Amino acid sequence: MNITFEDAVNLATDLLVDVGHPRHRAAAVARALALADAWGLASHGLLRLPIYLDRSEAGGYATNAELQAVMDLGALTVLDGGGGLGHWQLSEAVGLAVPKAKQYGLAAVAIGNSGHCGALGVYAADAAEAGMASLIVSCGPAVLPGWGGTKRLLSTSPIAAGFPLDGAPAIVDLALSTVARGKIAAYANRGEELPEGWALDADGQPTTNPHEALSGMLSPLGGAKGFALAFMVEALTAGLVGPTLSKDMPDFFDRKSYAQPQGIAHLLIVIDPSRTDVNGDPEAAARRFADLAAATVGAGGRVPGSRRLAPSQVASDQLLDVEDGLLAGLEGRRSSAASLPR
Repeated sequence: MNITFEDAVNLATDLLVDVGHPRHRAAAVARALALADAWGLASHGLLRLPIYLDRSEAGGYATNAELQAVMDLGALTVLDGGGGLGHWQLSEAVGLAVPKAKQYGLAAVAIGNSGHCGALGVYAADAAEAGMASLIVSCGPAVLPGWGGTKRLLSTSPIAAGFPLDGAPAIVDLALSTVARGKIAAYANRGEELPEGWALDADGQPTTNPHEALSGMLSPLGGAKGFALAFMVEALTAGLVGPTLSKDMPDFFDRKSYAQPQGIAHLLIVIDPSRTDVNGDPEAAARRFADLAAATVGAGGRVPGSRRLAPSQVASDQLLDVEDGLLAGLEGRRSSAASLPR
């Protein structure tokens, strides 16, 4: 079923407001979800909204959360997310980091005690459209076993980076598991078997059953090397910022834990390319980014993220392909909420 980008944002915003989120922050979350769908990342789009709503109603995402500065050293800011949804918190972090990077050359914003934040590429793209290079990492509930082990230890350890280019920016956006956990959820929604090699069950045995995978574990991308990179992301987020290691976080898909804050950490690093050239040329990095992109295409490759429109280029009437049952359920939920007495 198709829905326009604007209608998807309005639908998600209304539903998030209905469960108590302030409208401007609900809109920031809705925009991130709709962008994920516009980019073909359905696993991080409207598919996630029902759990966000249920967790919010149960108290697992504080709808009255505020970003509180724990420490502001100029180029480094540490924020307490108060248990709120990570989408609006990372969005606000980009808005905080960009002017600081222009002032100091680079800026880091760490957010602890936060919630799930969806596709990190959204925030890397926002920073790139502001002319900045960026690196963003996050953690979450543990789904990766230690290399060679059978117990959940690390999250999918998502990582994103963005670099400004004319037109759409270059965006690297990936999980360090073989596949994002949201993609497993999409297979479960459709009742489809998983490809072999994606997941393990709760006993650490390979499985193609998406429901067993959601209660089990995912394989690290690239084996031992992927696990090492996931360990790095865990150390940069849960380790540096906290307050909770991934192994101790409540599972996103476990209904019994919906009332529990997740305690997720994010780290955003923004760098001003006009301040980094070895010869002091403020335009040189931009020229080299363009040269790198052209050389990539000339060599028969594809610039990462080049199939995605920049956020500012997504038209309000762009059609998003959303699963029929999901969209019908969300529309029904909005209709039910609208009929309740205020």
